[in-house]
Amino acid sequence: MKKLVVLTGAGMSAESGISTFRDSGGLWEKHRVEDVATPEGFARNPEMVLDFYNARRKELLAARPNAGHYGLAALEKDFDVQIVTQNVDDLHERAGSSHVIHLHGELMKACAVDDLQSTYDLPPEKPEIHLGDKARTGKQLRPFIVWFGEAVPLITQAAQAVEAADLLVVIGTSLKVYPAAGLLEYARSGIPIFLIDPKPVDTYRRDIRFIQKGASEGVKELSSLLQAYRH
Repeated sequence: MKKLVVLTGAGMSAESGISTFRDSGGLWEKHRVEDVATPEGFARNPEMVLDFYNARRKELLAARPNAGHYGLAALEKDFDVQIVTQNVDDLHERAGSSHVIHLHGELMKACAVDDLQSTYDLPPEKPEIHLGDKARTGKQLRPFIVWFGEAVPLITQAAQAVEAADLLVVIGTSLKVYPAAGLLEYARSGIPIFLIDPKPVDTYRRDIRFIQKGASEGVKELSSLLQAYRH
C-alpha cells in the first residue's frame, strides 16, 4: 500500500466554518498575534488569551467536518494515509482519519504552563479554561497550542513522514508559515505532488500539479486522480 502524506492548513477547515487567521476578515485582523498567540501575550494578560481560545473551542464544537475531511478519510481504503496538519481543530479525526500529526497543537486539549508535553483532554461539555484551573502539578492550565516563538515538537516526525511518502498532497495552506512550509523540501525527487487551493500559491517547486478548487471539490478531484496510483 503506497504511503500518501497530506499536509493541510486553514483552507482545509474553512468550509466547515472555522475562522481562518490570514484571509481577509480573518482572526489576525481582529486580534494582534502578539496578544493571543505568544507566551509573552499570555504572561501579560492570561485571562484575555484564555477567553480567546474558549471562543475558538465553542466555534469548533458547532462545526462539522466537510466533504474534504471525509474524502481524505476514505482514501485510507487504498492508501497508507498520514495527515500532517497545521490546524488545531479535530475535524480530521471526527471525519475518520486514523493518523494525524498536529504540528501546532490541539484546541480540545490543555497543558500546564510549565509542561507542554503532558496534555489534558477538554470534554465538549466543559470546554473552557479559566484562571485558577490547575494541572495535577498545581500549575495553571493553558491551551495546548504551539504559539509563535515556541518550538514545534512534532516537526521531526512530520519531516520523516514526508521523506517516506510515495505521494504528497498539500491542501489549503499558504506555505508561508515555517517550519511547516519547509516540509515540501523533504519530499523525494520525482514523487507526484498535488496542491489543492482555490487561490494561486507561490511555490519554488515546478513538479506540482495544481487543483485550483476548495477543499471539498479539490479532494473529490484528487480522489479520481489518485486511482491511477493505487497499486
